[in-house]
Amino acid sequence: MLRTTAITLASVCAFAGTAWADDHGTMAGGEMDIVDIAVENGNFTTLVAAVEAAGLVDTLKGEGPFTVFAPTDEAFAMLPEGTVEALLDDTEALTGILTYHVVPGAVMAGDLTEGMTAETVNGQSVTFTLEGGPQVNGANIIMTDIEASNGVIHVIDTVLMPE
Repeated sequence: MLRTTAITLASVCAFAGTAWADDHGTMAGGEMDIVDIAVENGNFTTLVAAVEAAGLVDTLKGEGPFTVFAPTDEAFAMLPEGTVEALLDDTEALTGILTYHVVPGAVMAGDLTEGMTAETVNGQSVTFTLEGGPQVNGANIIMTDIEASNGVIHVIDTVLMPE
């Protein structure tokens, strides 16, 4: 299911994200994996619950590397009422959405270029834009380059929905 994706490395983009990065400095050494960081941070309780419900915890604790575009609890709260609950009851749909937030390999903010695309674990691609701040499929990337022992997390303000 996981495939190595070739990502074009081009111009280096400087993105903000130091406040959260500074708060997790002990994690940046790669001692914690993606799931551990999400749990420890406390702003991803819905995401963690969804990963658990979909049975993806062991995968995201695996060797990787993975790039995860992690929606905050606030992002999940913006979904129409009842959406999260319905997804938690529909493992197949939930898995499709969650794997749409994961790209094989470690994609750092400096790797992003305007219009770049990357194939997600679910097989569909996401597109990055940089004008006005970094975005993935229109979701603002509000924190970047949170390093884990098995990849990197970028925090986003919207839940990505596959087509």
